[in-house]
Amino acid sequence: MKRIFGAKNNKEPPPSIQDASDRINKRGESVEDKVKRLDAELCKYKDQIKRTRPGPAQEAIKARAMRVLKQKKMYEGQRDMLYNQTFNLDQVSFAAEGLKDAQQTMTALKSANKELKGMMKTVKIQDIDNLQDEMMDLMDVSSEIQDSLGRSYNVPDDIDEDDLMGELDALEADMGNETEADGVPSCLQPDTEPDLDEGLDLPPPPTGRTQTAGAQPGRAQAEDEWGLPAVPRASLRG
Repeated sequence: MKRIFGAKNNKEPPPSIQDASDRINKRGESVEDKVKRLDAELCKYKDQIKRTRPGPAQEAIKARAMRVLKQKKMYEGQRDMLYNQTFNLDQVSFAAEGLKDAQQTMTALKSANKELKGMMKTVKIQDIDNLQDEMMDLMDVSSEIQDSLGRSYNVPDDIDEDDLMGELDALEADMGNETEADGVPSCLQPDTEPDLDEGLDLPPPPTGRTQTAGAQPGRAQAEDEWGLPAVPRASLRG
């Protein structure tokens, strides 16, 4: 069958940009080595020309130096051409990498767009607005409950706030008048009014002991166990 139809030709895949760039760089390095060797030969011929006298020998050295210089120029031209090719390949490689990055970015954006569309189907603006309204209503009810629980039962409802504010202002004015330089209210200061009892000539209060008739003023009278004047006992002599 192979003789009739022939064997299938296995074609090699085309080289990539990186492979071509690596191959050209390798060639450029080889040409650069040749240019360096020719520079070394030119330096050697230059020294020989300086040491030889003008004549046939010097002319022969100059002729070899000219041949080496021509080879150097040729290799330098090849090196520059290879470097230009490498530069072009690098530009193409950068452009290709940029396109690959753009393709990956587009793929990622398409996938994200699809996911966002699926998520948007489950979330509606109307549902969010209704939820916000319900939360506001619940917060208002909670505030009313707190106000009702915090209400005082002993405060009458018919108290006028204007009257309360007037009493508060009067209290503040009274406290301002009572406070002196040291800031102590008059109710806490010592009493400076004169005592009414000091103007009256009153006897001193009783001391709890009375002097019986017949007792001498300077002699203390005996007392019984109850603190009363003791009754003298009659004499038993007879």
